[in-house]
Amino acid sequence: MGNENGALLQVRNLRKYFPVRKGIFSRVVGHVKAVDDISFQIGDGETLGLVGESGCGKTTAGRTVLRLLEPTAGWIQFDGQDVTKLQGKALRGLRRHMQIVFQDPFGSLNPRMTIKGIVEEGLIVHGLGDRQDRLEKVRETLEQVGLDPTYINRYPHEFSGGQRQRIGVARALALNPRFMVLDEPISALDVSIQSQIINLLTELKSKFNLTYLFISHDLSVVEYISDRVAVMYLGEIVETATSEDLYKTPLHPYTKALLSAVPSMDPTRKRERIVLPGDVPSPINPPSGCRFHPRCPLAIDVCRREAPRELDLNGHLVRCHVVEKELGASAR
Repeated sequence: MGNENGALLQVRNLRKYFPVRKGIFSRVVGHVKAVDDISFQIGDGETLGLVGESGCGKTTAGRTVLRLLEPTAGWIQFDGQDVTKLQGKALRGLRRHMQIVFQDPFGSLNPRMTIKGIVEEGLIVHGLGDRQDRLEKVRETLEQVGLDPTYINRYPHEFSGGQRQRIGVARALALNPRFMVLDEPISALDVSIQSQIINLLTELKSKFNLTYLFISHDLSVVEYISDRVAVMYLGEIVETATSEDLYKTPLHPYTKALLSAVPSMDPTRKRERIVLPGDVPSPINPPSGCRFHPRCPLAIDVCRREAPRELDLNGHLVRCHVVEKELGASAR
C-alpha cells in the first residue's frame, strides 16, 4: 500500500490496552484502555502536535507508533512499510529512521556511559561506520545540537538539564532519522531553557527535513512548533486541525476548555476561562457514549448514549454530537 496524500506516517484504529491483574494467580480482571482506536497521519516534513491532560494516552500513543510498546490492535505504516508486521532485523533497520527524545533528560541517559558512548551507541547497534567514522559523527552531531565536541568524554552528571536534553537529541539525530517522536521534551526543563530547546528542534527540522510527532500538554508551545494539532482525551482523539485553525476556531468543548487556560499576550485574543468539573474518568472503565460527557458543560442526552462520529469540516476533524447538531454537518 502506498503513501496516502504524501503521508510519511499513517496510523489507523490504533489500540493499546494494558491488562489489570489481581489475585495470587494474576488473573486478568480488566484492561487499561490507554489508547483506544485512534487514527492520524503525518506528512513528510510536517510536525503534528499531540496534546491533552496527563494520563490521556499521548505518550503511550507515541511509543506504540515506534513499537517500543506492542499495539493491541491497529495498523501503522511508515514510508509505505507496515510497521505492525515487521520483526527482527527488518524492525531494527526501520528504527534507524524512527527515533525518540524522552521527557526526562536525567533518567533517559545512562550515568555510567560517557557522552561519546551515549551518542555512539545507536551507530554501533546499526553497524554504521568504523571507530573513527563514529567518533567524527559524534563530534559533528554534538556541534549540530549546540554542544562543544570536546565534551565527549564527560558523563551526564556533569551537565545541566538543558545540556542533557541536547545530548538526548544528539543521540536520536546521530542515526540521520526521518521521523522523531518528541515526548514532552521541554516539560522537565526551566522556562528559560525551554525556548532554546524548541528553537533547536525547529532549526534541526528545517535543516534535515525532519518529521515530528510533538507530544506535550503545553498548548502555547504546541501552537508555535506544530503544523497540525490533534487533541486527545481519555485514549481518543477528539479533534484534529491545522494549528492556525484549531487555535482560532476550536470546535470541541474539551479543546475550548484547554485553550481557555492558555495565557495570551494578545489583548484582542481574550477567552473566558472554562473550568471543567470533576476528574478524568478511569481508562479501565470509561464512560458510555462520548467519554467527555460527564465533564462537558454542553452535554445533551445523546452524548450519554452514543459515541460521536467523526465530522470532517474541510479538513477540521472533530467528534462531538453538539457540534454536529449545531452545524448540521454530515459525519463521514
